[in-house]
Amino acid sequence: MSHLLKLYLFAYNSLQAFGWTISLVRILSCFIATKSVIGAYASAGDLICLLQTCAFLEVVHGAIGIVPSGVLFPLMQWGGRRHFLLAIVRRIHEVQELSAVFITFFAWSLTEVIRYSHYALNISGGCPSWLTYLRYTLFIVLYPMGLAPGEMWLMYQALPYIKEKNLYGDFFASVPFSYYNFVTVVLLIYPFLWLNLYLHLFKQRRSKLGKQHHKKKKI
Repeated sequence: MSHLLKLYLFAYNSLQAFGWTISLVRILSCFIATKSVIGAYASAGDLICLLQTCAFLEVVHGAIGIVPSGVLFPLMQWGGRRHFLLAIVRRIHEVQELSAVFITFFAWSLTEVIRYSHYALNISGGCPSWLTYLRYTLFIVLYPMGLAPGEMWLMYQALPYIKEKNLYGDFFASVPFSYYNFVTVVLLIYPFLWLNLYLHLFKQRRSKLGKQHHKKKKI
């Protein structure tokens, strides 16, 4: 990998880590100040939408081969989060103060602070072993937290508003189903799509932490 490419990847991951750190601080600061979870979207929603939009670059990185992640899993994660954020939470004001938004944003932010910091420090050659351990361990708790009481619960709570507002009715007018039907089907298949990603992360965990343990034994 060229020095320029390493510099670009280091800058990208560092900026994402910085952005998600700010979002985490905003979410927790609002929670501490108000002793309530209803301010998560107001405090960090716009920033998280921006960070998640920029994350499409990771799909591009995998597609052109500058990182070994491939395209499928980054695209699945990016697409799922973008739909959740922009198609539902951003459009339906009534759900923005639900506890599921706080749970999702907290789980995402903590996960991404660790993930992007790990990537950036790996590129620089100075990633501590404890950060690698956190990167490949905390997801075991944070991913299900973000999914069930977070994303899925909020989408379920959003269904009455989607139906009442006939959300995206013009777009779906030319097909034999509504956006309400689409989200219902998404809720049914979401756990199965998510399970593929979750199991993939466990494979990565065995590979990365196994290598780390092997290096320690050599030392």
